[in-house]
Amino acid sequence: MWKFLGIIVYAYTIYDVVTSKFANPNDRLIWILIVLLLPLLGTVLWFVIGRNKRI
Repeated sequence: MWKFLGIIVYAYTIYDVVTSKFANPNDRLIWILIVLLLPLLGTVLWFVIGRNKRI
């Protein structure tokens, strides 16, 4: 069950990054790479600092 919950959170993170509006289009690409290459750390970083950086 924890694995399924982790996959759901990870998928939501990717969706949230892709659908967010950024001042610079390169920011989206950078965040997608961070989340894809560092799944656990990237997800935590997105929710801690990334969501505050979008417009």
